[in-house]
Amino acid sequence: MQRRDFLKTTAILAGTAATSGLMSGRLFAQKELIDNGGEGPQPHLTVYPDIQNGKHQLYQLWVSKDNSVLTSYRAHQDQKYPFFYPFSGPVSGLSLTAEHGRPWPHHRSIFFGLDRVNGGNYWQDNLNRGQIISQGPAFTKSEDGKYKIGPDFAEITDKCLWVRPEQSQDPIIEDNRHFVIKVRDERRYILDTEINIKALVPVTVEKTNHGLFGVRSAHDLSPAGGGFLVNSEGAKGQEQTLGKPAKWLAFYGKRAGLKEEIVEGVAVFCPSKAPHPLFNDCPWFTRDYGNCSPTPCNFFPNDVKLELAANEELKLRYRIVGFAGTPEEADLNGLWKEFDAAV
Repeated sequence: MQRRDFLKTTAILAGTAATSGLMSGRLFAQKELIDNGGEGPQPHLTVYPDIQNGKHQLYQLWVSKDNSVLTSYRAHQDQKYPFFYPFSGPVSGLSLTAEHGRPWPHHRSIFFGLDRVNGGNYWQDNLNRGQIISQGPAFTKSEDGKYKIGPDFAEITDKCLWVRPEQSQDPIIEDNRHFVIKVRDERRYILDTEINIKALVPVTVEKTNHGLFGVRSAHDLSPAGGGFLVNSEGAKGQEQTLGKPAKWLAFYGKRAGLKEEIVEGVAVFCPSKAPHPLFNDCPWFTRDYGNCSPTPCNFFPNDVKLELAANEELKLRYRIVGFAGTPEEADLNGLWKEFDAAV
């Protein structure tokens, strides 16, 4: 499937949400149409939210390129946490990530969560053990009220509250998220992620391999499915990459089930500037079946915990790259240098 250059931008905004409390309140829909230049067949970027009012609010923001879905931010309030899926290959159109998969079906494509936080689990297990609840994502507006949407990019913001329903509905953490989706060319696009965590109460994170920013690749891109796992230092596979510092990590390989041979991959970037002393060197948790996370939490020294005082903040930044070809052909090192300079 050949992709074309963007010429026009379309945005149909079906509504934004305002709630009066956690998992409650009315949906106030405001319909807006941003001019798309008429009904001509020009290539375009389309963004729109799918918002439904029910027992829980259902939020889903879609971003399409030339009438094909590029990605979707899924933030339904009855989920464990919000996540992106699909994250489509720039040539094949097949998702580079898996919404869930064995042996750990709770992995959700591109997601953010954490286990062992004040005794709760915001990564897996049932919702009562811990849940990260979106308060209503939206396409971002600038100060003049215009949407931050262009011929090759779109921006999304969201606020999430971390709650443990089995104990209380009072949140322990508020996180504010800013995402920028940008198409670089016909064979590469990026998802820049900024998540600002604010502790609402004293927060303790114990050593855990479940967190923070996770990616579950499509099976055919993983070593278990015939693909490759490689990091910025040239190490390959789980055995060589697990616990090792690196600037980026990528899964890539031949897409399965296609008549033509297409090589694609997904990469995760970690900045050189650590947001906290325990995050130095950016060690990686990796699995050959397709999971990776630039997390320090699995590699805390013995008896060391991450402690955040009430109102203390922690800002995390990552970049995801969807690409065609090999990591060298996609110039992941060049994209990482650009990303790191902006952090």
